[in-house]
Amino acid sequence: MKRIAVFLSLLVLTAAFAFASGEAESESGAPVITVASDATWPPMEFVDADGQIVGFDIDLINAVAEAGGFEVEIQNTAWEGIFPGLANGDYDAVISSVTITDERKNTMDFSIPYVNAGQILVVPADTPASVTSLEDLAGREVGAQIGTTGAFAVEEAAGVELRTYDEIGLAVEDLANGRIAGAVMDNPVAADYVLQNENYAGRLKIVGEPFTEEFYGIAVKKGNTEVLDMINAGLEIVLNNGTADEITNAWLR
Repeated sequence: MKRIAVFLSLLVLTAAFAFASGEAESESGAPVITVASDATWPPMEFVDADGQIVGFDIDLINAVAEAGGFEVEIQNTAWEGIFPGLANGDYDAVISSVTITDERKNTMDFSIPYVNAGQILVVPADTPASVTSLEDLAGREVGAQIGTTGAFAVEEAAGVELRTYDEIGLAVEDLANGRIAGAVMDNPVAADYVLQNENYAGRLKIVGEPFTEEFYGIAVKKGNTEVLDMINAGLEIVLNNGTADEITNAWLR
């Protein structure tokens, strides 16, 4: 009896170690990795009316997994804790509109880039046509999600006052109701709110061109080359066989 208990304990420990290393297996024998995503960024990742996590990033990571011969489990995770959780090994990867930056590269590794999503300015629809940049809103408040590259851009704009939000939807709501003069966000997110969200139809507009060149990547724990190699292998296929273009047309066009 004691030998059986010891054997079962070893099985549990082995499974736990494998899962934490990104090597858990599904019933089919394929590796399974857990991927965190802050599902508050439509059209990239959000929770639909049926309670399912959907969006560009979700379709992409599923396509990457299929092409790379592994499976994924998506874990909805709040943005403020998403990177500490990755470093702590709570999950194997993060796909959540994560911009690749030199600072982030110091603490995590990234896949090859999969979307160029520069920051862009959204303003009320009745804003004068002369407003095409952040600097044109000097002396006024512009919103952005806290800790994002959009917030950093507003901070650097001369004379513009930054108002931060826990999630970008709150900034858009304030913008639509005249509480701030503009909001800065990733281009795909701006397209969703301005072009596809019926709550803001005719009330907002995108002005100017993206003023940063930013690439999204899938983040993994620093040094986890096994998971990174699996992701990159699948991502390379998806980017080159037309699948990524199909996902882009479905969510961002």
